[in-house]
Amino acid sequence: MSQSPEKVSCLIIGSGPAGYTAAIYAARADLKPMMYMGPEPGGQLTTTTEVENYPGFPHGVQGPEMMELFKAQAERFKTDIRFGWATKVDFSGPVHKVWIDDKIEIHADTVIVATGASAKWLGLESEQKYRSVGGVSACAVCDGFFYRGKDVAIVGAGDTAAEEATYLAKLCNKVYMIVRKGEMRASKAMQHRVLNTPNIEVLFDSETKEVLGNDTGVTGAIIHNSKTGQDRTIDIYGFFVAIGHKPNTDIFKGWLDMDESGYIKTIPGTSKTNIEGVFAVGDAQDKVYRQAVTAAGSGCMGALDAERYLAAKGH
Repeated sequence: MSQSPEKVSCLIIGSGPAGYTAAIYAARADLKPMMYMGPEPGGQLTTTTEVENYPGFPHGVQGPEMMELFKAQAERFKTDIRFGWATKVDFSGPVHKVWIDDKIEIHADTVIVATGASAKWLGLESEQKYRSVGGVSACAVCDGFFYRGKDVAIVGAGDTAAEEATYLAKLCNKVYMIVRKGEMRASKAMQHRVLNTPNIEVLFDSETKEVLGNDTGVTGAIIHNSKTGQDRTIDIYGFFVAIGHKPNTDIFKGWLDMDESGYIKTIPGTSKTNIEGVFAVGDAQDKVYRQAVTAAGSGCMGALDAERYLAAKGH
């Protein structure tokens, strides 16, 4: 156990684009921020390859490299960046208590929650394999461009899956939409849009048995029809999973107001939560956009809100 709690003016939990941007702004405002990077340093972007839609990188940039650049910029302004995982919080008093790895206790005047969200996966070994080799993605908006003119598949039945299927249909030759049940969960308007898009083929009562590929990436998938009991192999180059995201917010339950999915609620137009001095940024509170650039923007908001809160308190 640590002997006595460390006291900080601004604690940032999480290290994706939101966390690092918050750190850059907070450090420049002389808040001397401390950041704990969490279980996935750099966030979701470290699991992506090419990022082509972030402004300022005309030739694209690899996700992990981009997060190293974010980190270097935060360190340049003297952010205290540490390895560790927030495991418990106590937001009952004016000083916000956070425990790291169940042993280090931090007392912070302000806390910026930037813990992000994690994509839900099917849990197939082949799916994970081609996440690293290439061809499997949980973000059609991020990666659809790479499959222009090719055949792809998307798994999911909700509004997000339907929206991403129609987005892919504009870029790709053909889109197979793999739906587990005999109907979609998406709103009627989104269902109509999918069913009226000629190059989307919806495979109802279907589950993915295996993602197929080689050293260069995905080449197909084996789809099992639960009604007929038959397997079918489809030839595809991209395999998208759109079965939802889970915000990494479990440790804040009971303290911060959340929606039914666990996304932290903020006062509209701000990063403020229901607890004074605690701010939420990035994918931990954004289930709509979920882009690196919007996460970075909200990180800036979090740092500015924290700075103004501290100034009003006379810190």
